[in-house]
Amino acid sequence: MTQPAAQVPAPVPQPTLLVIEDEQQIRRAVRNALHDITDHVLEVATGREGIDQAAAAMPDLIVLDLGLPDMAGAEVCREVRRWGTMPIVVLSARHGEDEKVNLLNLGADDYITKPFSTQEFSARVRAQLRRFQSLSAPSHAASITVDGLTIDLVRRRVSRGSGAIHLTPIEWDILRTLATASGRTLTHQQIFDAVWGRAFGNPQQYLRVHITNLRRKIERDPSRPQLIITEPGVGYRFESLE
Repeated sequence: MTQPAAQVPAPVPQPTLLVIEDEQQIRRAVRNALHDITDHVLEVATGREGIDQAAAAMPDLIVLDLGLPDMAGAEVCREVRRWGTMPIVVLSARHGEDEKVNLLNLGADDYITKPFSTQEFSARVRAQLRRFQSLSAPSHAASITVDGLTIDLVRRRVSRGSGAIHLTPIEWDILRTLATASGRTLTHQQIFDAVWGRAFGNPQQYLRVHITNLRRKIERDPSRPQLIITEPGVGYRFESLE
């Protein structure tokens, strides 16, 4: 009797990434950094081409340079955000804190400065793709587990192994805000608005003390945090890189 042929699982489709960058050398470096994620990398050299290609191809993620020859990268980000929800990772030689905050508030999901580590760049792109896939899923996960830490979003509980970790209500709101946007850099103002919901006060000062206390409770080594990463002058990012 002939045995039925074993079913071969369908290959997982590779994500499509769009790189908007006018320097060919940088495009090559980005493509090489992403080769272990996907072979589907689209490249354009101007902002207008980038907007048109983003609308036509609807890529899973956009890598956006700010120093484009025809228009400001911030305008490209603003235009794409009018209709697109895919992650936007800004890649730029500009290190100004105000500019980083502005781009993140315009809708960018992360900001990486040149020169960049290809390993870190690849990891952060992976984090954005995972976050976007989880947001696109029919239902959100009830818990998040990273580095032995479990964050139960339904029961509002945090534990490491069998030991419960007590958080104050403010600490819980900060952790939930960061963890549910895992991999995305949130500005001080974005976190402040999500947690306190008010327009007055200094977000950076409010957060500094609470973040320090939160790290003492959830980090293995609070002096070298691996979960809550500081983006100096900009905000914080919850790291769940594998």
